[in-house]
Amino acid sequence: MSKLFVDTSGWGNLIDVSQPYHALATDWYRNTKQQPAGLITSNYVLAELVALLESPLRIPRVQAIAFLKSLKDSPAVEVLHIDSDLDLTAWKLLEARPDKAWSLVDCSSFAIMQQQNISHALTSDRHFEQAGFIRLLK
Repeated sequence: MSKLFVDTSGWGNLIDVSQPYHALATDWYRNTKQQPAGLITSNYVLAELVALLESPLRIPRVQAIAFLKSLKDSPAVEVLHIDSDLDLTAWKLLEARPDKAWSLVDCSSFAIMQQQNISHALTSDRHFEQAGFIRLLK
């Protein structure tokens, strides 16, 4: 596996030792971070992560900011920014699947994974499986 997409729940499980998949997320992170830009995420995921870390995880703000800064500064993590074309693709997917409880962040993540030919996601979110990807935290 050359690249791994990391979703909000993947980062949450990585930072919070009380999370059910912390050890598994840590193993995947350690193995994949040895590849330059082997970990892919998005600015939408990081925005959602800020909210997750504050509540319900209750990670202190200073620790949350330090964690996010370490992700943004890491050569192993590529943060893709959602531009207007990718946002449009995500919106179209959201509209096309009213039968799913997918968020706009989910849909943008799926669009990135399709564009980047990434099949695996460090996530506990079953929506990734519904979209045809491999969820690693289960």
